[in-house]
Order: sequence, then structure tokens, then C-alpha cells
Amino acid sequence: MWPNAVANAIACFERALKQPGRYLDASAFDSPGVGDARDDLEWAMLYLPPGAKRDLGRLITRIDEEFERRTLPEPNYSEWATTGWWWTRTRER
Repeated sequence: MWPNAVANAIACFERALKQPGRYLDASAFDSPGVGDARDDLEWAMLYLPPGAKRDLGRLITRIDEEFERRTLPEPNYSEWATTGWWWTRTRER
């Protein structure tokens, strides 16, 4: 991990989830986007001490719930099955 990786990932989600509307628009997925940011958060969870891991885990749970609410299942996700579930979501109707 690099300095501020977790802060940058959280900031990416804050920008994306502040957008109005029911669904996230395409700009939230531009590289680096929310998928990359979620990967960074998952990576950070592997290396944090227990207390920090619990705290970040609670924040990730809230992020995941909102991300799932504002995206749709990707109908052709089988090719991404080895990646995080967040890569199996589509951004718009």
C-alpha cells in the first residue's frame, strides 16, 4: 500500500456517492474508479491491525450497501467471477 491509499479510496466513493440520482453514472467507473477504490480497501483490510480492521470494516459495509443499492447486477459477470463482487455490478440501466 502507498501513503493515503485508504483515504484516497474513501474519497473516490464519497465523490461517486454524492452524485444525484438513483444510479451511479459512468464517470464513477472511469479508471481509476470505484472498482479500483474498492480493491484498495479490500487490500488494506489484509494488513490492518484488528481494531483498525473493525473500524474500516464498518465503513466498508456502509459503502457496499450504498454501492449495491445504486448499481445493478451485471448480466455477463461470469468472466469476472474471480474478482470482488463489486466488479460484477453495472453502473446504469
